[in-house]
Formats: sequence, structure tokens, C-alpha cells
Amino acid sequence: MALETLDWIIIGAFFALSLAIGIYAARKAGRDSEQFFLSGRSMPWWLLGISMVATTFSTDTPNLVTDIVRQNGVSGNWVWWAFLLTGMLTVFIYARLWRRSGVFTDLEFYELRYSGRPAAILRGFRALYLGLFFNVLTMASVCVAAIKIGSVMFGFSPIQTILIAAVITVVYSALGGLRGVILTDFVQFAIAMTGSVLAARYMVSLPEVGGLDGLLTHENVKDRLSLLPDFNDKGMVLTVLIIPLAVQWWSVWYPGAEPGGGGYVAQRMLAAKNETHSLGATLLFNVAFIGLRPWPWIIVALASLVVFPDLASIQERFPGLDEGKLGHDVAYPAMMTLLPAGLLGLVAASLIAAFMSTVSTQLNWGSSYIVNDFWKRFVRPDASERQLVHVGRISTVVLMVLGGLFALQLQNALQAFDILLQVGAGTGLIFILRWFWWRINAWAEITAMVVSLAIALLFFYLKKAGVAGFAIVWADGVGETIPIDQIKLVFGVLVTSFVSIFVALATSPADTETLREFYRKTRPGGPGWRRVVEEARRDGETLDDPDAAWQVPKGILGMLLGCGAVYSALFATGMWIYGNTMPALILTVAAIVCTAVLIVMWRSISGSDDRRTT
Repeated sequence: MALETLDWIIIGAFFALSLAIGIYAARKAGRDSEQFFLSGRSMPWWLLGISMVATTFSTDTPNLVTDIVRQNGVSGNWVWWAFLLTGMLTVFIYARLWRRSGVFTDLEFYELRYSGRPAAILRGFRALYLGLFFNVLTMASVCVAAIKIGSVMFGFSPIQTILIAAVITVVYSALGGLRGVILTDFVQFAIAMTGSVLAARYMVSLPEVGGLDGLLTHENVKDRLSLLPDFNDKGMVLTVLIIPLAVQWWSVWYPGAEPGGGGYVAQRMLAAKNETHSLGATLLFNVAFIGLRPWPWIIVALASLVVFPDLASIQERFPGLDEGKLGHDVAYPAMMTLLPAGLLGLVAASLIAAFMSTVSTQLNWGSSYIVNDFWKRFVRPDASERQLVHVGRISTVVLMVLGGLFALQLQNALQAFDILLQVGAGTGLIFILRWFWWRINAWAEITAMVVSLAIALLFFYLKKAGVAGFAIVWADGVGETIPIDQIKLVFGVLVTSFVSIFVALATSPADTETLREFYRKTRPGGPGWRRVVEEARRDGETLDDPDAAWQVPKGILGMLLGCGAVYSALFATGMWIYGNTMPALILTVAAIVCTAVLIVMWRSISGSDDRRTT
């Protein structure tokens, strides 16, 4: 399809603005590595929160949601809605701990929390494991979405799309560092949200859709509207509701939703002015992440079932699309081709913005690992600040090249999402416990990584060999076959968690001074550190204020209130859209009540202080 002059002007203006911000931020970013990777630890909560949600608002996200809705209905989104529990736990328990730690990256945490050679090995290995493998896979999934959008909307080849989309992103990321990324994220999020809302509104007005009433009553749509899966379909309930809510949210490491915080979320928390700004940023992120973004995408996905009811209709409309990239996720960019001039340019710019915000964060975050936790720690400990910034800029370019190359091997965003979930299955429990139980050590984390990866590879090869499931005979003699996709995550979590805890108990903990220094700095509190605190007291040292209350119980209360407010708002929006007035009113009142209680109890629940921690 051909964009008109107005569309190109809008897209060109957006590119120019992003580049200008990168140039503006370059001077400060080039001063030293702390400015390049943490913006001098001076960022306010609202900029950091918007930056986090802009990063998760990637090009592949609307494609992923469209894929889910077309195949599993609206309720299928519980596979990522469940991550709100992870996010709210980070807000009210882990945000202040990360900010107190004062580390440069979340991987530097390992040599603050653990001791000796295992801690150094763990830090170096995860610098490459996350900075390269996980980071490149995440960027590749975003690039796959960009490839499909470029093919459907502009007729670009995969290589053309990656080159065009990546050049500006790499330039302003390499120039402006984290400050440039955060400032452009703010602009990009505004454009991306505006584009998605206007696109959803236009799709509903299409003659073949017939307005909101026509959409909701259409034969292809009405059985996909429920916010909960069909409880008669036990397999679906288990896969999209029970496992995500009971197991996945606390046990699986996934970029942006790491149990205990981590990754680019930790990077933003470490860049905050103080603890209060760290908490505020993560709270804003989670509210917008689940409560604000989903419905425009869901509406477009539902409308796509009317316009493109199956894959054959998409292929017929776009015969030049590579068959290897054909999937239900293509329906989102396919719908965007129906937009009029002007609006098409704005939506195209919003999709480019979504791509750039995610990739720029992944580039800066991954580069911080390579520079601080591998190059500076193991290769050139005496490197000057200027050299570190130089290596950061080079690694930014290299990561983008690797992400683009790997994208050519993936078929869809859901494929990458499943890979990331399975590889991280079971590691989450260790990431939570390491803050609150002195007995967790570096060997436990190393074990969790190795075992989870081994199990992911096992299931990958079983599936490739044609194993569809496992036969089970129950006590009453009735047998059934459980599909492999329904058990692989739970199996991975159980085995990885059990083996990791066993290794932690079978090996030596970190040395006494390391444990005490960690406690002095982060003040985690709780029964899991009682032995360390009491031993220090016997040695004449007081690690903690004996009158200070442990903040975790109040933090859990804050987590529950936050989840109640956001889920209620999310579902109330759905009920208002569906025209179900009474449930909509009840859910709206519930959202208001939870929010009001949270505001009243904010200082007490957050347990934060206003001291500027460095």
C-alpha cells in the first residue's frame, strides 16, 4: 500500500524529533557510565513510569494480543494479565530494596548479596546470558512484528524493514544513553496510545463491522468476549487462568515482569531520585501496563475477526506476504491498512514508536550488562569512564545487528513469548527468596538457570519429535492424555524450584560479613534473616532497629489493593464497552474504593522514606 504525503510528513517528523532528543541528551550521557546507563540517578517517578510502560508497549504487543484474542478469545489475555501480581509485588516490596542497594545494574547485586568465586561467575555468566541471549531474543520478537508490519503496510522486505526501523533507534540510543531513551519514551508512549485508540475507534466504524453493537453481536465475535475462559474446557482454564494466576506470576522470569524485580525495571528503579520515586514509578508502570493499554488492541483484534475471519482471508488480501510469517498476529497490521490518509501516518508512527521504545531500552539495558558486569568486571577493570561509554555504544550496535538477524528465524511473537516463559520457568522463586532468606546462595541461582534451560530444551525436542502429550491413568482406572503444552511450565517450575532449594541447603551460604553488609545496606528484615541479625548482636553489632516493624505484611496488603484497583478498572472498562451496566458499575466502585484506601494508606504501606540514596 502507498502512504500519502501527509502520512510521510508525520512519520518523518517523528523520526526527526526522536533523533533531536538523542542529540540533546548526548552531552550528559557521554560524561560517564553512570550518566549513560542510569541518567545520574536523578529521574522523577513519572518519567520513569512512562518509560517502563513505553518499553512494554512494543510493536509485537498488539500483534501478540491480536493473536491471543483470535485464537483463545479475550480471556486468553490472562497469560499476561497475571503478571500484574508480579508487578505489584515489586512496587510495594522490592522497589525500595533495589533503590537502597545502590548497585549500578541488577547483576552487580550478585556480588553484594553473595560472596567468593561463585558470585563472580554468576555475575559474568548472567551478563552474557541476559545481555546477549535473552536480550537478543526479546529484540528479535519485536523485530518480527516490525517485519510483518513493514511487509503488510509498506511492502518492505524483512531486511529493508529492520534496517529502516533500527537505524534511528541505534543512533539516539548510542548517543543519548538512558536519558535519551527515557525522554523519547515519553513522546513515543503518547503517540503510541493516541494511535492505538484512534485506530480502534476507526475499526469499529467500518461498514462491515457495523459499529460497536454490530461488532459485539457478530457471529465470529460473540463467543470470544468473555473475560474468563469457558470452565467446561478444563484444558483452556488450566492453561490461560489457573497456571498463570497460581504458578506463572511468581515462578517465571520474564522481561518486564521479573519476580523480585530486575532487568530494565530494576534499571529504572536504580535511576530514580530516591525510594519514593522508585515506588511511584513502578506503581504508575503497572497501572498503565494492565489497566490502560489492552482494550484498544482487543477491539481491533475482535474487529479483525469480522474483516479477516481466517488466515486464508489474510493471505488472499496480501498475496506477497511470506508464508513463513503468516499467522493470526498479522491481522493487526492488516487492519491498519484500512486507515485513511493522515490517521494511517499517525498509526504508522505509533507502531514505529512502539518498536523504538522497546528496542532502545533493550539496547541500553543489555549494553549496561556487557559493559559493567562483563567488560569492566572481568576484561578491563581499569577502563576509564570514556572507554566504558565507548564500549557501551559499540555493544549497542552489535546487539541490534544480532536481534535483527535472529528475527529472520522466528515466525511470530507468541513463539518468542512461549520460549522466554519456558526458559525462565522456576527461576522466579529464587529471585524472590534471595532478598528474604539468608540461606539462598549463588549456587542455587546457577542451578536454577541450568535446570530451567535443560527442561526447556527437553520439551523443545519432545515436541519436535512429535510427542503431543503424556498418558495418565487416574486412581479410578480412567486414563487420559494431557497435552505437553499444559504441563511443561508447571513441570519446569516444580523441578527447577526443588533442585535449586536442595542445592542451596547442600552448599555453603555467603560468608558472614557479606550477609551482614547486605543487610546493613538494604534492611530487608523478616524471619529469614533472624539468624544473621542475632549472630551479629551476639558479636556486639546491631544490624536493625529492634522497634522497626517488618514492612512485607503491609507490602502484601498494598499489592492486593493495587491488584484489586487495576483489575477492577480493567474489567469495568470491558463491561462498559460490552454495555453490561450493572457489572460495570460494581467494578467501577470497587476500583475507586481500592484506589482510595491505597491513597490513604500509601505512606504506611509503601514503607519508604524520602532520603536520597546513592
